[in-house]
Amino acid sequence: MRYLPLLWAGLFRKKTRTILTLLSIVVAFALFGLLQAVQVAFESGADAADAKRLLTTARYSIIEPLPMAYLRRIEQVPGVVGVAYADWFGAKYQNESNAFPVFAVDPNRYLDMYPEFTVSPAHREAFTKTRTGALAGQRLVDRFGWKIGQKLPISSEIHPKTDGSMAWEFDLVGTIDAEDPAIRGNTDMVLINVAYFDEARQSGRGKTGWYIERIADSTQARGISAAIDGLFMNSPDETKTQPEKEFALGFAKQIGDIGALVSRILVAVFFTILILTGNTMAQSIRERVPELAILKTLGFSDGKITALVLAEAVLLLALGGALGMSAAVAAMPGLNGATGGRFPPLFVGAETWLLAAAIAAAVALIIGFPPAWRASRLKIVDALSGHQ
Repeated sequence: MRYLPLLWAGLFRKKTRTILTLLSIVVAFALFGLLQAVQVAFESGADAADAKRLLTTARYSIIEPLPMAYLRRIEQVPGVVGVAYADWFGAKYQNESNAFPVFAVDPNRYLDMYPEFTVSPAHREAFTKTRTGALAGQRLVDRFGWKIGQKLPISSEIHPKTDGSMAWEFDLVGTIDAEDPAIRGNTDMVLINVAYFDEARQSGRGKTGWYIERIADSTQARGISAAIDGLFMNSPDETKTQPEKEFALGFAKQIGDIGALVSRILVAVFFTILILTGNTMAQSIRERVPELAILKTLGFSDGKITALVLAEAVLLLALGGALGMSAAVAAMPGLNGATGGRFPPLFVGAETWLLAAAIAAAVALIIGFPPAWRASRLKIVDALSGHQ
């Protein structure tokens, strides 16, 4: 820390140039944080998938509803040990920026299908017995300061009530969470009782969005999927059944190859940053050759000079990286609100921060080493006489 004032003075010797370079680094790491959040969000669905769960949707479009009457027939398929269904509600709370997934479900069937979710027995019982009841993800409860027992006013973007109003009200009877941090993001939702929802909505009664099946043997997933779809072949509502992980990956691919897209963008961004910051560091060292020569006359060794120049590069990248990642974190609530809950929740996790730190360190060493080596090779007499 004793050399921090010296590093700071050297870094901001040309304030305008340094600030512009710093801004470019901030933008780069903000973009990195945002893109990584998108990639992690879409991959999380596949990572959290259960090999013994299948999803059944309408054959030609996942937004087309299916008859609730299919449930009993699916239950009779050999190898199926449990069936649940869910319907997309499309909701926002208070304003457009407070959007999150809301699903209309059969309480016991749905919670039995997802044992990785944790709901207290008391909250589960209350949800089952309360027609207007709702379970909310613990993180949503903490975010909005909700209290168990309060009324929960939610506006639907899709389903009007029988009176034509889009404003719904539910009773918050409990919370839903997950012990596994990797799964906790999937609980950023609200579950409502399908019995009340189906009765109170203006249209679409007797229909649901999709089915979830639990099977006894994951190796039989293909055969069971084909058997389910065979039940409804040539009917007005044909189905498409697939393993949960396959569905999650397919959903992400509908938007594009997220991983490849993110990689290409980040390579382009950081290659540009290498050029910009490398040029800034090289120019800064060229302008400070006499100063570095004076430091050598004061007893600074070649190794110490090298360390000082590298430390400047590290300081520049650390400052820019921290500001950029912080900007990405600050943007998460707004982005999650803008998606209307239609996509997995975005967040900047610890792994993304660690990766950002590693990238910042690598870039700092790459751009810092050439000028640092050049500075350490300076000859005092030549430098002071103007020969570089």
